[in-house]
Amino acid sequence: MLVKRLFAQFSTAGLLLGTLFFAFSLTPSLLPRPFVVQGIISGLSFAAGYVLGYAAHWLWAYLELPEPRRRVDWWIKVVATAFCTLTAAVFLWRASGWQNSVRALMEMDEVGGVRAFSVAFIALLVFAVLLLVARCFRWTFRFLSNRLQRYVPPRVSHVVGVLAALALFWSVIDGVIFSYALRVADNSYQQLDVVIQDDLEPPTEPTRAGSAESLISWEALGGRGRRFVTVAPSAEDLEAFHGEPMPDPIRVYVGLNAAETPQERAELALAELRRTGAFDRSVLILATPTGRGWLDPGAQDTVEYLHRGDIATVTAQYSYLPSPLSLMTEGEYGVEMARALFQKVYGYWTALPEDERPDLYLHGLSLGALNSDRSFDVFDIIDDPFQGALWSGPPFRSETWRTVTRGRDENSPAWLPRFREGRVVRFMNQHRGLDEPDTDWGNFRIAFLQYASDPVTFFNPQMVWNEPGWMSGERGHDVSPDLRWFPVVTMLQVAADMAVGTAPRGYGHEYAYEHYIDAWVALTEPEDWSEREIERLKERFRDR
Repeated sequence: MLVKRLFAQFSTAGLLLGTLFFAFSLTPSLLPRPFVVQGIISGLSFAAGYVLGYAAHWLWAYLELPEPRRRVDWWIKVVATAFCTLTAAVFLWRASGWQNSVRALMEMDEVGGVRAFSVAFIALLVFAVLLLVARCFRWTFRFLSNRLQRYVPPRVSHVVGVLAALALFWSVIDGVIFSYALRVADNSYQQLDVVIQDDLEPPTEPTRAGSAESLISWEALGGRGRRFVTVAPSAEDLEAFHGEPMPDPIRVYVGLNAAETPQERAELALAELRRTGAFDRSVLILATPTGRGWLDPGAQDTVEYLHRGDIATVTAQYSYLPSPLSLMTEGEYGVEMARALFQKVYGYWTALPEDERPDLYLHGLSLGALNSDRSFDVFDIIDDPFQGALWSGPPFRSETWRTVTRGRDENSPAWLPRFREGRVVRFMNQHRGLDEPDTDWGNFRIAFLQYASDPVTFFNPQMVWNEPGWMSGERGHDVSPDLRWFPVVTMLQVAADMAVGTAPRGYGHEYAYEHYIDAWVALTEPEDWSEREIERLKERFRDR
């Protein structure tokens, strides 16, 4: 009798729509998924479908439209449950093939199965937790509404009760749980950042930050900074490849603990650049790191080889949080630091004679690309523009990227646009380089390196109700043809891909060394590089 009573409490419409969402969640998205992640996505999808189905049935009843009798309704629920069970089983059985279709595109080994029972168990557990939260919300709403009915009409009490319950739950989730979790995460990453790695020694070269002569101490560099200035191509490495003496590339890194404010860190970075003679080099790169202060060695090491060590790079840390967390929760994270550093470096650079200053480029990956883009506007540079920017894996929040993608040339796909014949802005991926357009690339150049399978670039909250443009028409080479758009579900899938997805280099959000080489060659045009030498450099990095 208890089982029958519990069974009767569930919404038939909710079960049907929830099961459809559960089934859709097992179809492929941009990246392969471990079974635990799949279970969580499936549980969230089932819950979302159940809520929508329940809400539709509630609206039907509220409008006093005809409903089946109790006995008929019982049999409808039994048939619906059988249908839901069969549908879930069929889609769980096919899930392995869908996951392997994505893995095959990325040259990954196949998996034997998605562990159907584990996925189903995790999904049910997630749904049960969310259902418990929903029922707590309903209890809170009824409690508040009943108290209010002593003073106001019932329908007014219901509206006010819902709003009050929403405000209460949101304040607890956002103001207590979420804020506390962010503080814990930030403190944890901060403690990791100050740990001195046993395998790293302070640099002895005076041109590197953290050396005895540096204005930035070894400790103030932070974990990411210490690795950035030490695990880098040396003059000996460059000489071994090129066969002639080369200078050490200059790397300046200002850790988050090096100074109190972004302005002070920017001033420290400029002072260190001047101390090391960075403005005497041929190329200067103003790089913006990811959330935790990381710079992709695929971008950094390759450009130093291409310019034979006659290059300097400067960057400053602004956070301890990983990029996906920062990107989803703190839209302005890092903007202040990026702007302060740009203004200091660019201001000093413009004061130098044009024939005596280095070529200035901006670079950033992921959240670094977003903040690099936000570090200046056209009015800052219109009188004296720098040479250009390379932004890889640009996030969906990037305003320049979104504007250019929306205004792309006709018959140009959203996942690899052409914009105004490539006169200023160009895009590249694994299969098309920056030099494909026949038009001349002007003196000011913006380059986007992006893969069609990168969820950081192609996630959009509006996917919850709108099919994104990159799914229409021709697909990218690394996107499964079985990927389909489903309301709510596809947004959850791509959000999970962005947060915890992994892929080999050359796919997803993992940018390959050889593609960085092609991008830097087209953007900066280093001298005396034949196609054979460029291929030899690519071979040098493919082993990594």
